[in-house]
Amino acid sequence: MADFPGSLPELIRRFPDAAACADWLIRQRWPAGFVCPACGGAKAWRLAAKAHTFECAGCGRQTSVTAGTLMHGSKLPLTLWFQAAFLFATHSNGMSAVQLKEMLGLGSYKTAWLLLAKLRRAMVAPGRQPLAGFVEVDETYIPLRRKDEPPAGGFGRSSQGKICIAGAVEFVDAGPRRIRLAPITDASTNSLAGFVAGAVARGAQMKTDGWSAYGAIPDVKHDPHVIGPMAAHILLPWTHRIFANLKRWALGVYHGLRAKHLQSYLDEFTFRFNRRRNRHAAFQSLFKIAAAANPVTYNMLIKPEPTG
Repeated sequence: MADFPGSLPELIRRFPDAAACADWLIRQRWPAGFVCPACGGAKAWRLAAKAHTFECAGCGRQTSVTAGTLMHGSKLPLTLWFQAAFLFATHSNGMSAVQLKEMLGLGSYKTAWLLLAKLRRAMVAPGRQPLAGFVEVDETYIPLRRKDEPPAGGFGRSSQGKICIAGAVEFVDAGPRRIRLAPITDASTNSLAGFVAGAVARGAQMKTDGWSAYGAIPDVKHDPHVIGPMAAHILLPWTHRIFANLKRWALGVYHGLRAKHLQSYLDEFTFRFNRRRNRHAAFQSLFKIAAAANPVTYNMLIKPEPTG
């Protein structure tokens, strides 16, 4: 049987209480057996007086199954974490904090927002492989969401009221496979080269619209297609489709995106797209990353994210 539930009722049957959730997390976090984070010892016993906690036989360090993870210090029950992660990972478009608050009966918007913000940090697998083979690369501008107004902005490559986004799509004849998205300062060579260096493997065949800034990017084979009378979406069909879907998603789910947390939302869109063919398996991926991720606090999450 697959190690992920196929529906919400199945999730509730498999994880009816905190003990069942903890046992699953223990297997994900320590598949070869407990390892003490302090001394590396493998011998420990499970404490009866403290829920889901081990005490190392070597150094005496006590470690709960959620210590040092994204769930570190959370007062929310593990069952609620599992339900929130399942709903968030398997819903085709994701959901806002308002929707999650209503669906799980949470006490406040802040609790729902914090849950989702932490789960977004688990949507980037450590050591993920860069895009390889044939890769389309392009940039676009997304209207900013402002506090008191709907999204609005200028035209073309104008940055007025908009956010510059770089996108890369790994593709084969049958269509797109994986994507990467990131905010960039502008469409200059420096900005685009930084994005390409992190998203595209060395030696990949990079297809662009012929924008001059791409020509100086090192370590990739550049295949420029200068846009003339032919529409851009004909020459770069996959990046244009991704950008169009991103813009519809941003407006439909979140009523537009703000620059402050833009990378986290782009990571969410990327996570969903790259796992679009098996959304229920995405739940397992999400929690595996969460169990290995470093803790983050509310104050850390509300800080503006860097732009490339």
